[in-house]
Amino acid sequence: MPAPAVSVSDLTVRFGDHRVLDDITFEAHQGDFVAVVGPNGAGKTTLLKVLLGLASPDNGIARIFGKPPRESDSGVVGYVPQIKTLDRSFPAQSIELVVSGLYEHWPFSLSEEDRERALDALRHVDAEDLAERALSRLSGGELQRVYLARSLIRTPRVVILDEPATGIDVVGSTDLYELLDDYQETHQATVLMVTHDWNAAYHHATHVLLLDGRQVGYGPPETALKEECLREAFGHIGHAHAMMIGDRHE
Repeated sequence: MPAPAVSVSDLTVRFGDHRVLDDITFEAHQGDFVAVVGPNGAGKTTLLKVLLGLASPDNGIARIFGKPPRESDSGVVGYVPQIKTLDRSFPAQSIELVVSGLYEHWPFSLSEEDRERALDALRHVDAEDLAERALSRLSGGELQRVYLARSLIRTPRVVILDEPATGIDVVGSTDLYELLDDYQETHQATVLMVTHDWNAAYHHATHVLLLDGRQVGYGPPETALKEECLREAFGHIGHAHAMMIGDRHE
């Protein structure tokens, strides 16, 4: 049997005396779309940092195709950060941001090959017309498409996203999820996405990891997002649970 795309076993992460994550265990296989859901402070971003090799667990293990994250093959993982982490005043064009996904540093010049690969990545997210536009002139939805192109430029087998719909209107977020669905299905990629959008998790994900520092649930959305699980994680569910009605994306 091939190794899972993402595997986490008995994972615990502490900041001082505080356990940010406590005994997390799950697997995601090729073609899975995992939504990571939970209240603020639940450890969602910390989990992403461990999977990206940016943080080390105090106990347990995390693996990407059987290897520790820091030892994963180059280009296996694509990452889309929250767009609010970017300084919009940075004097650069969209195509330069996309090309930066090929390297571990900012590209101070673009080769013709780099430019073609970036344009192809932008084309796949319907954003080729943004290539020469300054980052400061992009809307939230446009910037997220450019970031998505950056993450896909190496055709990664695992795509990790941190709240990709934050700051994007409903139309933009719908388009983003459709692009992710298309990439996942075309390349049989594994997608792992932190989100506060229960509706998106319910309709787009194959699996939901519900966190509140510990693992409240993991499984198909209709199981992990049951009312009792949401109440356990959030303490209340408000009106959002009513949105998760109708046919799920297949």
